[in-house]
Amino acid sequence: MGMGTSIFVIRWINFITMLLAIAVICFGVWMGTHRDSCRKTLTLPVLGLGLLILVVSLIGLIGACKNISLLLWIYLGLLCLILVAISVFTVLAFIITNNGSGHTTAGLRYKEYQLKDYSSWFLKQLNNTRNWERLKSCLVKSDDCNKLPKKYKTIKQYKAATLTPIEAGCCRPPSECGYPPVNASFYDLSFHPIGKNHDCKLYRNSRAIKCYNCDSCKAGVAQYMKTEWRVVAIFNIILFVVLLIIYFIGCCARRKAARNRLQKI
Repeated sequence: MGMGTSIFVIRWINFITMLLAIAVICFGVWMGTHRDSCRKTLTLPVLGLGLLILVVSLIGLIGACKNISLLLWIYLGLLCLILVAISVFTVLAFIITNNGSGHTTAGLRYKEYQLKDYSSWFLKQLNNTRNWERLKSCLVKSDDCNKLPKKYKTIKQYKAATLTPIEAGCCRPPSECGYPPVNASFYDLSFHPIGKNHDCKLYRNSRAIKCYNCDSCKAGVAQYMKTEWRVVAIFNIILFVVLLIIYFIGCCARRKAARNRLQKI
């Protein structure tokens, strides 16, 4: 790529990412004004990401527009740090999400999940009382369990459904308990539990309780997080390749700026 072309490309790339950063910051501010505490927890990470993109974009844009070699050096240094951070996070994400999978149950189309199957990192985070209380409050407020009776009108439909990990783990007792379902949100708890699973004693039909204190619910959340992290990890690989290309273009732009500076001396 020609030196002049690289300068032009870097200018436009950073101008576009600067606009993107402003949009991310506005989204973070909106989340901060939301009454839902579950969404508010994401405010600082979103704002931090927006500010980081904005600062890096401004440095790159000014450096490319003014042919300032020092700013382009700083820009490339920050890009290099971001590339390293993405690499480390992606590798850790694949390591942490390597363990854990669902177990098939006779007569059911969906899988059930056990907390012990997942990595020690998930166990540590989900067994932390403070962390789980926060997550549990979000689960109670969500419609994951409340919408089940609307989706499945009969027991036959409910048993034939393909439930999500959170629906399977948090909205119902484990199958080994043997509680007969009355409908998609109510179980006959007058029956003595067949299995010895501690979750059988924790389940209640109340919307505020359900199986939110169960290990099966934590396992469902772990499976959900595992799936989401895998998606993020794949996205990070694509992002890494794109940023690496931008990094090499930035190197060409930096050399162009340095050459122009030498010619003026």
